[in-house]
Amino acid sequence: MSDMNSIYRQVIMDHYKNPRNKGLKEEEGYVLCHLKNPSCGDMINVESKIQNGLVSDIRQDGQGCSICCASASIISETLKGKSVKDALNIIDNYLKMVSNEEYDKSIDLDELAVFEGIKDFPARVRCASIAAQALRKTLEKEEKNA
Repeated sequence: MSDMNSIYRQVIMDHYKNPRNKGLKEEEGYVLCHLKNPSCGDMINVESKIQNGLVSDIRQDGQGCSICCASASIISETLKGKSVKDALNIIDNYLKMVSNEEYDKSIDLDELAVFEGIKDFPARVRCASIAAQALRKTLEKEEKNA
């Protein structure tokens, strides 16, 4: 398992140093959510855009630890192009996984699986989940307005 932990660390550090989908568009059609973790200072902004029932774009920007920033990058990359229903299902299962709750292991979490070990570090669960929570809020808002 230490080899997997090493690979997971490499994936997390790659997304932290080279974040995907970074920078907000602040354009019409995007829904924004800002969340902050007062206990550690992590701050994340997530924008999403839905077109024809698909998550056509996800943008993220924020400040925080490597886990917070990497999870924002990975979730934006993983969910872009998915249907809103599938994206919300992946988010829910991801949040359950990092919180050490029962989740549907048949759901493909793609690179989000690198955060499975976070459940062993309760103080870091919020770091790994803040971007997912923000994205869920934007998608739920957009879904209601559709």
